[in-house]
Amino acid sequence: MTRQPAFQFKITLQDITPSIWRRIQISNQCTFWELHVAIQDAMGWTDSHLHEFTVINIATEKKEFIGIPDDEGFDDVHPMLAGWDVKVEHYMRTEANQKMLYLYDFGDSWEHLIEFEGEHEKQFDKYPVCLAGERACPPEDVGGIPGYENFISIINTPRHKERKELLEWVGGKYDPEKFDPKKVKFDNPQTRWRKAFKN
Repeated sequence: MTRQPAFQFKITLQDITPSIWRRIQISNQCTFWELHVAIQDAMGWTDSHLHEFTVINIATEKKEFIGIPDDEGFDDVHPMLAGWDVKVEHYMRTEANQKMLYLYDFGDSWEHLIEFEGEHEKQFDKYPVCLAGERACPPEDVGGIPGYENFISIINTPRHKERKELLEWVGGKYDPEKFDPKKVKFDNPQTRWRKAFKN
């Protein structure tokens, strides 16, 4: 029996230098919800805010948005497909979706470029896996890119009056250069979904 290949993606947080990025592999049968959870875990986000993928509909060649639909009906101007109902592979058969956008936290507006790096023969017992990456994820609710840059400036200034308070806020320490792909732990997407929508 032939094993299904894995999809490989490179995820890069936009507009931050030096670059913060991850390379992951995930089952080619994954939904956008499963990809979302994998991105959250690989990057180091806590999945505390809304998200959306921007993709191109193969048939209409128009943008579509995939994430969490608004049950109250406020997404009429910006319709949202439910990520758990849509498989990623349905959008991978066109050059237009070799690069997609993933937005996390509509307040801080963390935009990620997702680059599809092709199908690969499965080499691991369990997926997803994080193969590589560089630099630590920004803290949640830091205030987007301007807030992150201010945060880094303060913690890199030993005598700054806010340094101790900010470090305590992020758990005592923060090294913006530190990332180890071997330490990435992936949550079960179904468990994450139940926690988010069934409680």
